[in-house]
Amino acid sequence: MSQTTLSIPGKTIPASRDRLQSQLLTAACACSLLLTCYSIFVFSFGRAGFPFVAGPLAIAVAFAMVVFALRSATLGGCLMGALVCFNLIAWTRDYNSNLLHSALTPLLALFLLTWAATRVRRAEKERAGLAEPKHGRTASQVAANLAVAALIVTWLGAWLFGKFFKLPYPLSYFASLAACLAALAEATADTISSEIGQVFGGEPWLGFRRVPPGTDGAISMVGTFAGVTGAAIVTGIGWWALLLTPKVAAVAFFAGVLGLFFDTFLGATVERAGWLGNDLVNFLSTLVAAIAAAVGIGLLR
Repeated sequence: MSQTTLSIPGKTIPASRDRLQSQLLTAACACSLLLTCYSIFVFSFGRAGFPFVAGPLAIAVAFAMVVFALRSATLGGCLMGALVCFNLIAWTRDYNSNLLHSALTPLLALFLLTWAATRVRRAEKERAGLAEPKHGRTASQVAANLAVAALIVTWLGAWLFGKFFKLPYPLSYFASLAACLAALAEATADTISSEIGQVFGGEPWLGFRRVPPGTDGAISMVGTFAGVTGAAIVTGIGWWALLLTPKVAAVAFFAGVLGLFFDTFLGATVERAGWLGNDLVNFLSTLVAAIAAAVGIGLLR
């Protein structure tokens, strides 16, 4: 008996393989995020005291509750989102300023932009079978889009850039901030380009031929422009929130756009061939955006 495949246009990956990839990705990201959260709590109670984490923890819980109330994510997706939110705030917050000067601000921009994009002509998307499920994003989808950003700004990211990219401190710190912002920009661009392109872009292009909306790896001018605009907005907000220099913010933006086109490439090749599912493709695309940003910062020194 042949395996069941997903019914999205052009997608041939067996459902069992897609599900397994998503489960493994979710488990790996959840464990890594819990580890970095644990290290924050150890530092907090050992040196800085509970107030060090009280604010980020309260905001992360509130953020998850709002997302759940809006049905933008499942319970698992909200829990994963809380881990992401806590890490982003705790590791990027400027403790001499307010909480808005952290990665919380570009994360909120990402959420609002993608939330709005998924609701543009939703009825039309539902009739075409392209709409996001009404229960919202799952834990694997949240991890695929946001885990790289949340992990790259922790001690894991600083260690990675210091050891493998030979970036001395504080350059490794700025590289991690740029990488985080690039990953958030890519995740924003990917969602917006898909959601807007499906309803305003007409029949997208795959190579040199027209294909139905929703086909893996297909692009439209309208969708691409919308995605790049979304990336620019998130990067601009992150520039202010993270107190970055114009050069660092520019590197993050272009790295995010590069990640968007890498996502398109993977969609047209390995995803369309049935080797990788959408969650893993999204995760790899944000990872490429983050690495590209780090490389860019290294080249600027």
